[in-house]
Amino acid sequence: MQPESRTPVTLRESGDGLIRAGVTTFRRELLIAFREKQDVINPLVFFVLIVSLFPLGISPETEFLRDAGAGIIWVAALLAILLSLNMLFRNDYADGYLEQWVLSPQPLAMMALVRVSAVWVASVVPLLLLVPLLGLMLHLPAERIGVLTLTLLMGSPVLLLIGAIGAALTVSVRNSGMLLALLMTPFYVPVLIFGTGAVTAFGQGASITGHLAILGAMLALAIVLAPLAIAAGLRMSVANG
Repeated sequence: MQPESRTPVTLRESGDGLIRAGVTTFRRELLIAFREKQDVINPLVFFVLIVSLFPLGISPETEFLRDAGAGIIWVAALLAILLSLNMLFRNDYADGYLEQWVLSPQPLAMMALVRVSAVWVASVVPLLLLVPLLGLMLHLPAERIGVLTLTLLMGSPVLLLIGAIGAALTVSVRNSGMLLALLMTPFYVPVLIFGTGAVTAFGQGASITGHLAILGAMLALAIVLAPLAIAAGLRMSVANG
């Protein structure tokens, strides 16, 4: 089977053309992501290992795990998403595809959003599918697992979009993994606070509407603003490269 071409979609810049270009690019990026299986499997294995080792390294007591389980899974998901940032733009930068992307008639911000969406589906959705099983392993009640999954469903795209900004800015920097983690971690803290706070509030019988509303607002802002920042970062990296 011939490898999937990474030539940018060059449909005319009309409303219908943008949709077709986005759908075609999404399918292509998804196929490429699943063909490079290590980029999909590594974050998944890392996520499971982190959650599994926490009880062994801290405490296997049921009460402790029930109270800390949501935070453990959220931190593990955050670290796994940081690991998956390497599959966003680095290979494209190395083979010159990003330069073609920047010169494409399609809006760079839209193409960046499509790329991040494909990576989210390929690398983060499998993590979310494992959350119920890992939650049971940490003795979380079924109701809390449902809330935890919902908060991760809302918060994980925000984490990936924020991380994509840093990945775009550092794509031309060699061995930028640690720099990327240090650069992006402070921006992850609010998402982590409200994501785990919703599960804690639910466990205490309090309303979680406020937490979910703030997560929803973060998600909306990230979808609107992050692609613009990613596009600017990619242009800077290509220009400086």
